[in-house]
Amino acid sequence: MTAAHSGHSLHTWQRALRIAQHGEAADLLLTNARIVNVFSGEIDSGNVAIADGRIVGYGPDYIAATEQIDLQGAFLAPSFIDGHIHTESSLLWVTQFARAVVPRGTGAVITDPHELVNVGGLDAFDAIVAASRDLPLGVHVTVPSCVPASPRESAGAEMTPERIATALANPAAVGLGEMMNFPGVLAGEPVIWERMQRANGRRRDGHAPGVIGRALDAYALSGITSDHESTTLDEARDKLRRGMLLMIREGSTEHNLLELLPLVNDMTWARCCFASDDRDCSTLLHDGHIDATLRLAVSAGLDPIRAIRMATFNVADYWGLTGVGAIAPGYRANLVVLDDLADFRVRAVYYDGALVAQDGVALFDVATSVPDVLRNTMHVAPDALTPDALRISANGDEIDAVGVIDGQIVTQHLRVQPTVEDGAVQADPARDLLKLVCVERHHATGNIGVGLLQGFGLQRGAVASSIAHDAHNIVAIGASDADLLLAIQTVIDLQGGLAAVADGQVLATMALPIAGILSEQPLEVAAAEYATMETTAHDLGSTLHSPFGLLAFMALSVIPAARVTDQGFITL
Repeated sequence: MTAAHSGHSLHTWQRALRIAQHGEAADLLLTNARIVNVFSGEIDSGNVAIADGRIVGYGPDYIAATEQIDLQGAFLAPSFIDGHIHTESSLLWVTQFARAVVPRGTGAVITDPHELVNVGGLDAFDAIVAASRDLPLGVHVTVPSCVPASPRESAGAEMTPERIATALANPAAVGLGEMMNFPGVLAGEPVIWERMQRANGRRRDGHAPGVIGRALDAYALSGITSDHESTTLDEARDKLRRGMLLMIREGSTEHNLLELLPLVNDMTWARCCFASDDRDCSTLLHDGHIDATLRLAVSAGLDPIRAIRMATFNVADYWGLTGVGAIAPGYRANLVVLDDLADFRVRAVYYDGALVAQDGVALFDVATSVPDVLRNTMHVAPDALTPDALRISANGDEIDAVGVIDGQIVTQHLRVQPTVEDGAVQADPARDLLKLVCVERHHATGNIGVGLLQGFGLQRGAVASSIAHDAHNIVAIGASDADLLLAIQTVIDLQGGLAAVADGQVLATMALPIAGILSEQPLEVAAAEYATMETTAHDLGSTLHSPFGLLAFMALSVIPAARVTDQGFITL
């Protein structure tokens, strides 16, 4: 990929030529920098000249500019790029998401807004694009390919091939979003083929958890060239061998970096990048974004310059982001100033040559303006929530259960001996057997799925959430039916949100009135509220690293091996 000048007028191009040849002063000169060159793998010393938001050149002989800033030997790198994320998983509207990640050195994200689109359809897609336009953050969207994720869950909207084509025509769109319905791909379903054809030569993002061997051959030959779902070395190696870009994921719930990092070597690193996928507001505020991933990767032995390229140019090159991801003539001046290449503490962030964050503080204003279509989205059948709706009849000795794996969104399909009273299966927290419930909330169908779950660890009470990837129905886990019903009703009354209850009392809530999945609060308030919810779940006995984070995946119908959706217990 080379930097293009298609966005430049003749005047700005001619001016840049004069500045490059020292015939005119630059707008900004960053002096005494240690420049990270992702092309040569070197650290260069010198000054960086910037004009009209782009890098004109660098070296010790650039000395004239309207403004000069002495970096005093700090490292200067391209700003970071997240190769695959759902900004909604931060629980923040996109403007507050920018406040969270820009001070951490992020200059661009590739986001698949399928969380919002599952609730609000094309209107939701247009809303997030519109809200992103004036941010000092490149928000590049992929068009959701699987809304709903599969026929085994009920979403609020559907992305037909025609609607996908409409969204792909938006200038912010860079490709087709992750093809989550991998069983549909492998089965050759005509509607999947029609959706993929709409990409028309553009990137098709992948989602193939546990898919290897011949099944992976079939998936890859469909034109899908990236994947972020690998959890084991063998799986990731299989995908690299078949030409897929390996997106190494490190999120709030999914932690795959340390497992996959041994695959990054002299032969493979150019085909690897980093992705966070899902990173909540508390994690973003206190731990960071791609800067945290770089910190972990380098501490585990990855060369820092190689790591920075995996977090910058490799992503830009794959997604066709012209003129970003490197420090070179013609590239946009999206830059991050770092104290060192170990801790990755961000001193300053520039976007198109303007200082937009310093010492962890955003220097730009944002407003949360949300269209009405994303409000009042809770539509639950009024008579659906009854004790009988949560009843599981005891039939036989063993029944199916979902097995939770801490730190992973994949689950186990278990067969367990249930505790039975009066012919009905009961939650048994002493055996870590809880009820898992999913309530349809878009069309008031009355659909309620109920099953058993093991590994969550609640000793009492219940937790509920209207964040339930990807259809975002209400999902709840509890030790008693009465508390489950209370937690679910509390989420409905909030018009979407999180709830923790015990012994008939509501202990903590977090309102998520934007599509039932996003907060209206500023970053700091939302992060504190979410941290309180996680702490409350721990107080109720959960042993998981992120109870609410993992709860949100318990109804996702396209991740192996077992789930409960509004349509009941399912296996993959």
